[in-house]
Amino acid sequence: MPIINFLQEAKKFEIQIYRKKKPYNLEELKQNHVSFSGSPLRHPTDAEKIVLVADPYSGNAFYYEFKVSDISYMEELPNLVNPEGETIPMSRIWVKKKSVGVRCLPFLVGDVKII
Repeated sequence: MPIINFLQEAKKFEIQIYRKKKPYNLEELKQNHVSFSGSPLRHPTDAEKIVLVADPYSGNAFYYEFKVSDISYMEELPNLVNPEGETIPMSRIWVKKKSVGVRCLPFLVGDVKII
């Protein structure tokens, strides 16, 4: 039986460029912000925005899009690992209330069968 090496090379995740200073008052953060959890990615065309994939392994995955300037704090959560050993970083972001965000739910266009 082969021995699997679970140690992997440490790599810089995209979340590190968005890390902010820890807030001094967590209660004030909860009052003025809303938290969202998912896997953070760079926006493909706009460096001022971040994409947050809510559940990357789900068949019904959707994502959020926020301006980086509207994010006051970001926490790292435990990473997800698939059966092939690929790691996906997860985080919780705190977005200012009344900020504009985009929620996108991609779907496949097709005819719906009538029951």
